[in-house]
Amino acid sequence: MACTIQVLLQLWIGANECLLLAIMAYDRYVAICHSLHYVVVMRWSVCFWLMAFVLIFSFLIVFLPSIAMPVTLCYPNKVNHFMCEAISVMKLACDDIPDNKMYILFSSVISLLFPFVIILVSYVCIIASILKISSAGRSKAFSTCSSHITVVALYFGTGMVTYLGPSTDASSDQEKYVSIFYVIISPMVNPFIYSLNNRDVKGTIVKMFLNVMKR
Repeated sequence: MACTIQVLLQLWIGANECLLLAIMAYDRYVAICHSLHYVVVMRWSVCFWLMAFVLIFSFLIVFLPSIAMPVTLCYPNKVNHFMCEAISVMKLACDDIPDNKMYILFSSVISLLFPFVIILVSYVCIIASILKISSAGRSKAFSTCSSHITVVALYFGTGMVTYLGPSTDASSDQEKYVSIFYVIISPMVNPFIYSLNNRDVKGTIVKMFLNVMKR
């Protein structure tokens, strides 16, 4: 039961993260390409319903199929992973489960590939819009997107390798170490990545560094 709860929560939080990154890309697209309409397009009520959609939709694609298609695990049920990862747990199934495997692929496309496509399209439009403005404005616009691009590359890159790549017994060890990036490293460095564009944070870091050097 503890392993099941861990799998479901991890998948739910992961789906939320992917959809939120797609919404953040759309937010930057509106801010740069339609800056005069930003206050209207991304008003508080719109943000609220986008958040509600993310939470409810990710809940539906993770929890309902898990309840409808339970998996019976065989003994010894030792997971070849640091945690209860969905793909590693599925390898312990007693019977062949093509429907479950197909649904994992389908949900991975919905929660990983589809948001990634939205992000790519948003940034293609952003780059096309940035190239039309002056060089002074370009650096400011690119700096606004740099932190988000870094998080997207770190999170989606490793997530796609695990859930959309070929899964075999030989790749279990590789999946183990790749998962560290999107489960531990990416959430851990997110606050630092997003804070580096903040002048107050930069100033504080510089002051702390100078104080350490003086000592």
